[in-house]
Amino acid sequence: MFTRILSCLAFLAASSPFVQLVQNATPPAPQAQPQNIPPGQTQPRIEMQAMPPLLPRDPVLGPARPHQDADSVHSEFRTSDRCVACHNGLKTQTGEDVSIGLQWEASIMANSGRDPYWQASIRRETLDHPEVKADIEDECSTCHMPVQHFANRDAGRKTEVFVHLPLQLLGKGDHAAADGVSCSVCHQAEPAGLGTQASFNGNLAFAQPIKHLLRPEYGPYNIDAGHQSAMMSSTGGYDPMEGDHIRDAGLCGSCHTLYTKAHGPGGKEIGVLPEQMPFLEWQHSDYAGPGNNNINGAPAPSSTLVAASRTVGQKPKPQTCQECHMPEVASPMAVTAIYGQPRDGMHRHVFVGGNFLMQAMLQEHRDDLAVEAQPDQLKAAVARTIDFLQTQSAKVEISGVTATARGVAFEVHAQNLTGHKLPTAYPSRRVWLHVTVRDGGGKVVFESGHLNADGSIVGNANDADPMRYEPHFTEITKPDQVEIYEPILKDAEGHVTTGLLSAVGYLKDNRLLPSGFDKATAVADIRVTGAAAEDANFNDQGSTVRYSVNTGGAIGPFHVEVELMYQPIGYRWAHNLAPYDAPEPKRMVQYYEQAAHDSAVVLAHTEVTR
Repeated sequence: MFTRILSCLAFLAASSPFVQLVQNATPPAPQAQPQNIPPGQTQPRIEMQAMPPLLPRDPVLGPARPHQDADSVHSEFRTSDRCVACHNGLKTQTGEDVSIGLQWEASIMANSGRDPYWQASIRRETLDHPEVKADIEDECSTCHMPVQHFANRDAGRKTEVFVHLPLQLLGKGDHAAADGVSCSVCHQAEPAGLGTQASFNGNLAFAQPIKHLLRPEYGPYNIDAGHQSAMMSSTGGYDPMEGDHIRDAGLCGSCHTLYTKAHGPGGKEIGVLPEQMPFLEWQHSDYAGPGNNNINGAPAPSSTLVAASRTVGQKPKPQTCQECHMPEVASPMAVTAIYGQPRDGMHRHVFVGGNFLMQAMLQEHRDDLAVEAQPDQLKAAVARTIDFLQTQSAKVEISGVTATARGVAFEVHAQNLTGHKLPTAYPSRRVWLHVTVRDGGGKVVFESGHLNADGSIVGNANDADPMRYEPHFTEITKPDQVEIYEPILKDAEGHVTTGLLSAVGYLKDNRLLPSGFDKATAVADIRVTGAAAEDANFNDQGSTVRYSVNTGGAIGPFHVEVELMYQPIGYRWAHNLAPYDAPEPKRMVQYYEQAAHDSAVVLAHTEVTR
């Protein structure tokens, strides 16, 4: 505690707006900024030749403009190091550590700029569409390097992603780029437009300076004058105040509703892909609350739905994004370690989701990726993500097991328990049924959906051939047929693609639907596509598939086992990066190959013997 007090007192002294005004009263004459010195440092960064040759600077973009960019960032945002000193060291009455800074630091949010898959994907897209390279980098930095992006946006500049990479060359001097979705991004966002098309694609509006050049910093609580004064000093420019919209699902929906522009020859725009739609999927479900089904493609603001969390018949309890992905602490809890007052309704800043694979890669390659989260925190984040997936995402059932002339038949029902499609968001994710039948002696007589050690699925057409894909099945009769719940993208010629900026739509989207999702009234951007659209046994209560198994004359009783599997990055989505002769795609393929044997988890399991 004494150390934390000293840390906060140091902020009060060093970061006081008055001190800064005095220090800046007579600005020094402008001096040329050496190219090799990042902002906030006086010594050059490590020379390029001293670093591993894997990820060189982007030769096309040339030298960075760290001094210019740093001025914009400093005037509008603060990075997380200005917040965590007072918001760490938080423990519940039972001893659980709910330190905001530590939990956030191990989240995908904090590491969005370090994400090697994101970096590899941007490089791929810029190689596919070199004419619009600057636009691609600027657009893709919006939600992955938001501090840097929004500062540049408001200064009338585009963000050049690879100028800020690799992060291990820049250290703390480029903390704005490394900070991911930082504290001051979410907490400085204004409520205007949240939950509407105006805010999608990360198009947030940020609070403007008010009294004494202070910027509003919104939170869920009313802040007394003493704590306001302390935060104004420690952050060097923020005035904390209550803002109900911080609990609004529309705040999350800003970045988690993403449309991408498709480009053809010469960089010409040829279409728009609804790439990631979890917010619209949620709005079209029971989890959003009554009266919020969207049939016109213009979602209503969601702030009025936050208080609708009550059970309605057999329907699930409505939940906002924050209520699910930032679990509430059950007991009153102080949100600051320095003179904090216990408050009801504190939410953990774990941002738990589904990408355990990326969290594991961050831990495994922490030096390469300049990861700042502590190893124990990342390991805990991986375990928390897997537990979240295995306890709250889905269930699976077997029914109608009967003997047939050729063997045995049964039905498998998979149900989505989340508030959006399963899987949702980035289209590399897939869920599938792994079904095994054993005879009375324990010998396997049928298996569909086995995962290979390299991350591919036995029988999946797309893993074997990038131009094909597995259809949606209503009945499976052969081992090389696999029921995979996934999105399959198409390009302008109707071919299968994993190139996001070449995709104009979907050939298949049979991802499991959330409760209340009506296929008939869903808008085009979230509609079911392919054979599942006409499958009466595929709806908001789940998907039912019949298995008619030829047991080859084996003798029962037969033991049927079903696993509902989930993989954040499918085999094809990783290996389609391999042809690109650039360091980021090659690195990601290498990371994937090393982690492939642990790239999937079982969401739900059931078995029966007949």
